[in-house]
Amino acid sequence: MEGQPLLADLQQLARQAGDILAAGYEKEHQIDYKGEIDLVTEIDHRSEEFLVGELQRRFPSHQILAEEGGGQDGGRHQWYIDPLDGTVNYAHGVPFFCVSIAYAIAGELTLAAVFDPLRGELFSAECGKGAWLNGRPLRVRPETELARSLLVTGFPYDIRMTAQNNLDHFSRFARISQGVRRLGSAALDLCYVAAGRFDGYWELSLKPWDLAAGALIALAAGARVTSVTGDAECMQPPYSVLAAAPEIHGKMLATLQAVC
Repeated sequence: MEGQPLLADLQQLARQAGDILAAGYEKEHQIDYKGEIDLVTEIDHRSEEFLVGELQRRFPSHQILAEEGGGQDGGRHQWYIDPLDGTVNYAHGVPFFCVSIAYAIAGELTLAAVFDPLRGELFSAECGKGAWLNGRPLRVRPETELARSLLVTGFPYDIRMTAQNNLDHFSRFARISQGVRRLGSAALDLCYVAAGRFDGYWELSLKPWDLAAGALIALAAGARVTSVTGDAECMQPPYSVLAAAPEIHGKMLATLQAVC
């Protein structure tokens, strides 16, 4: 089955991995720590083992970059896998997490699928063709005023040590927007921008598997997606993202640049 995947392949894999997450939800977990507040469960590993195994079987020459198993970035056929985005939520029984899968060819993100198994919501996108939620086309909400915008963000795992902890940016946006949420899954945050549930999302420090699928879905739904410095290419180090309705993006970017 070597060659290029179809969007249906990503959708199927995301649903199957989502079944693994759903089956383990609210069970007692084996928890290990990768950092002071960065944890991983046996379900992360189980989901990733399934996904990587299936991709290696179907596309043996492709490169796979997955959160728990590492891998390499930069192959002609490149996969980005987050087997459980929102692990801290999952481990605490908070029902906001997903599976995130993206495929790129020659450095261009082409296909994406993000599946929330508890809500049964499958977000997907194909470059140049659009973005969908369970088959329904997605489009960003056409908000023009930051004061009426509902935003979402996230914080780095090294928040206790880094000066780039996002707290100043959060404080500023909280004062000038309709509100700012912090839900704990970068992939779903980006999908919610695509679905018009949020008007904008920013985060200062991410990994490529956090970003790839959701960024393509938001972009395909009409969002403007850049790094937090305005670079059109956000899928390169240092990984950061600003995704927003086009009319809001410039105002958010100006605010980010104004906050020291």
